[in-house]
Amino acid sequence: MSTELKRKFGVVVVGVGRAGSVRIRDLKDPRSSAFLNLIGFVSRRELGSLDEVRQISLEDALCSQEIDVAYICSESSSHEDYIRQFLQAGKHVLVEYPMALSFAAAQELWELAAQKAGSLTTMASNFRSLTLRRVLHEEHIELLMEEFEFLRREVAGKELLKGSLHFTVQDFSPLWAEPHSRCGKTQSTPLEEEKFGFPAFSGISRLTWLVSLFGELSLISATMEDRKEDKYMKMTVQLETQNRGLLSWIEEKGPGLKRNRYLSFQFKSGSLEEVPSVGVNRNIFLKDQDIFVQKLLGQVSAEDLAAEEKRIMHCLRLASDIQKLCHQK
Repeated sequence: MSTELKRKFGVVVVGVGRAGSVRIRDLKDPRSSAFLNLIGFVSRRELGSLDEVRQISLEDALCSQEIDVAYICSESSSHEDYIRQFLQAGKHVLVEYPMALSFAAAQELWELAAQKAGSLTTMASNFRSLTLRRVLHEEHIELLMEEFEFLRREVAGKELLKGSLHFTVQDFSPLWAEPHSRCGKTQSTPLEEEKFGFPAFSGISRLTWLVSLFGELSLISATMEDRKEDKYMKMTVQLETQNRGLLSWIEEKGPGLKRNRYLSFQFKSGSLEEVPSVGVNRNIFLKDQDIFVQKLLGQVSAEDLAAEEKRIMHCLRLASDIQKLCHQK
């Protein structure tokens, strides 16, 4: 990315839990300085400053001519409202997944982003303009992990007969949670669906893996076992590939369960039962940010943008349908 900007993109980070803190760290990295300028952060808590970054109000962030971009790193239930406000204010948006907790809401947000952004003050000297639409980027760092790259190579060209992806954890606290709640002993509080969504949404990174590996999927069945008195939850989903391969996706939470991911894929030409240790996932948030910057600079093709939006919306539609099925039973 050798484009020289007359003015860098001014950025505000909304939410300073674990994900927001990582975003602030990466924005202060010298590799970000060519295109991005961290202006401040927004938080419901009165912090004043954080790592020498000043706190600003949401109202000031929306109105500021200095700010071109918002990073939404708050609880999932607030994503839709924040995205809508910043898009309507003419800002570009990067949001931690999921962008919304329903397919219909996400569809409205894409439509809002597709409207012309009007007068954008940040221009590239060797580009006519950066973009006429607001960039809406949903983070999916799971697709940048070494484990996923290994799986992508292993399943390429193979026909799936059946497979399963089973995720277990004692606590479903997401990346936006406050740092102290992610350290030390794992919390065992009941699942807070109203904050970070039904398990099909809070676990949408696993669903994104399956869709990215095997293409669009059809929903066969979905059930939910929820024993609040035991602080236990298990969602079981049956899916089908376009070639009639069967996939089982399970999200399970309860006392004594360790954070782990179990997978098993059976192909016509062999099987895959585990992902070996394939290296450390370094700078994956920074890599995600690089993709976002490429979009801001107009360096991602319309075809690639459309394919990404189609995948994201397919996963969100599946998540919405899974939630409906589980609530019916």
